[in-house]
Formats: sequence, structure tokens, C-alpha cells
Amino acid sequence: MNWSARIITHRKEKRIAVYFDRNNELIAKIKLINGSKWSQSLAVWHLPDTDENRMLFGLPLLADSLPSEEGLRSLENYRRWLRSRRYSDNTIKTYLDAARSFLVFFRHKIINEISNEDIIAYNNDFILEKHLSASYQNQVVSAIKLYFCTIQDRKVEIESIHRPKREKVLPNVLSKQEVKLILESQNNQKHKAMLCLIYSCGLRRSELLHLKLADIDSKRNIVIIRQAKGKKDRIAPLSPKVLELLRDYYKGYKPKVWLFEGQIKGEQYSEQSLQTIFKQAVHKAGITKPVTLHWLRHSYATHLLESGTDLRYIQELLGHSRSKTTEIYTHVSTNSLQQIKSPFDDL
Repeated sequence: MNWSARIITHRKEKRIAVYFDRNNELIAKIKLINGSKWSQSLAVWHLPDTDENRMLFGLPLLADSLPSEEGLRSLENYRRWLRSRRYSDNTIKTYLDAARSFLVFFRHKIINEISNEDIIAYNNDFILEKHLSASYQNQVVSAIKLYFCTIQDRKVEIESIHRPKREKVLPNVLSKQEVKLILESQNNQKHKAMLCLIYSCGLRRSELLHLKLADIDSKRNIVIIRQAKGKKDRIAPLSPKVLELLRDYYKGYKPKVWLFEGQIKGEQYSEQSLQTIFKQAVHKAGITKPVTLHWLRHSYATHLLESGTDLRYIQELLGHSRSKTTEIYTHVSTNSLQQIKSPFDDL
């Protein structure tokens, strides 16, 4: 989810402003936070500037809301351990934020004296009290478990902490006609090539932006996606139509290092700019759904399934480690459902 937060002064009071594209799920969560308000003049949701709210949105903590000195040292050791094991930058940030939040909660307690009961109390009195998501709760449990096993060199009975059941949310999918409208709404050569490549290969946003010129193998008609999620390489078939788009784009822009570069040669195209061009394309296409860029990847997988592609091949193309992750697309494919006749029609 694409959002940002910063401290503002509104009506002579310090507040936390949260900026994001309209998202009903996030709005519902913000409304649950005590003191949250919508500002018509600023066109933004804003919250009280408290330690808890700063932690929620990843803002720097106030001086009296940092972990103890012991906690800060152990967090640095935790960061170094995660880096030495080559965890991704996103995972390191997620785990450090979770561990920092936990250590702030117990900043007046010696870490060695934190018990299993304390961890359960943190779960009840912070995570559940603040209406934090089930996915965040799972991240915290995993981060704390790893923290105690590695940095504190002692095992906590993590099983005694209730992990929430994973929410079974169906992926959002566009019809082929909707995808066509979005892709054809772009007149800019570079922007069209980027969006078409994402859909035609089922790429994640970061996978597209990390492609280099050599990753497009026009002789074998494949795209090589290197060191993607889970540190895995994979290949995806390259559509001849997309290859033509890429050739025309290359003649016009002559990128030097990355396949798609920003205004400065050799610099990677930014995620924010990619999000913006997609949002503009959706608007031009006249689609009013709260579509995100990741919907193109979901749509690619679902459309492959509906065209008869074996689920095992789709798993490989998407780079999923587990077949269960890919199987979720069977729940949004409409081919079989369309063959079912509703009993309502016989009334």
C-alpha cells in the first residue's frame, strides 16, 4: 500500500498527517484511532502526535520514547545479524521496526527479565489495543522470536502467543478489456512499455525497476528476473508485441544501465513515478475502481489460468515458492463459474 506520513501543525497543534491514494480499508483503520480527523481544507487525514501513532506510521520517536540504551545496542546487533544473513532491506526494516516497538514498550525493564507473560501482555495491551492488523501481529511475533533466539540467545515460548488466523483475501483482478483500456490509454513510449511489460510478464513493481538491458534476451524471447523476492532468479516469456514496444522505446530513450531510467541517465526509475503514471493511465481509461499497480500481476496470473495454463507453470512464472500461494487464483477465475446456472433463472 502506497502511503506516507509527516508531522504537521494544524490549528496550532502538532498532528500526524497521513497521505495516500483513496483506500477504504486504510480509512476504516484510521477511523479506529482515537482523535483521528479528516481535514477538508488540507484534504488529509490527521491524528494526534503521540508515541504510539508515530510507531504506527514509522515516524521518528520522541526522545523519551526510544528504547533504553541496552535496547538500542541490541537493536544495532540485531540489524548487523540480519544484514550478515543477507535478509532483504524490506525484511530488515520490518523486523527492526517490530523489535523497536516491542523494546520501547518495555524500555523501563531489563531485557533479560522480559518473560513470556510480558510478550503476551504486549500483544494484548499494544497490538490488540491499537487495533493493529493481523499481518502486523504475525510480523511482530516472527521478529521477536528471531530477536530472542539470536541476540538474546534464549528461546521464548512463542507458541504461547496467539498468532491470528491469516485473512483469506481474494486477489483483485481486472478483465482483459479493462487491462487493454489501461495500457492503450498511454501515449508516452516509455510509460506504455513499462506497464505492458509488467502485465505481459506478471512482474512486481520492484522487479520491473531492477531490470537491466541485458535481462531482455531477444534471441530466446525471454525476460530474466534476477534476485527477486526470496533471492530467486526466474525467467518469463517475452511477448513479440512487447519486444517491438521495447525496441521502439530503446531507440527513443537510449537507457545506459537500467532498462527504465529516470531523467538522469544511469539512475533507476523511481517507484513513486511508476505509481503516478499507472494512476494517470487508470484515470484516462475511465476506470473508477481503486486499482493498484499490483492488480496487473494478479490479472496476468488469472488470465493465464483462464486460458488453460497449468497451475504449476503459473507458479514458476510468478516465482512463488509454495503452490498454495498460486492456488488462490483458482478462486477468482470465472471460467468454471460461468458454466453454473443460478436456480434463480428457473423461477
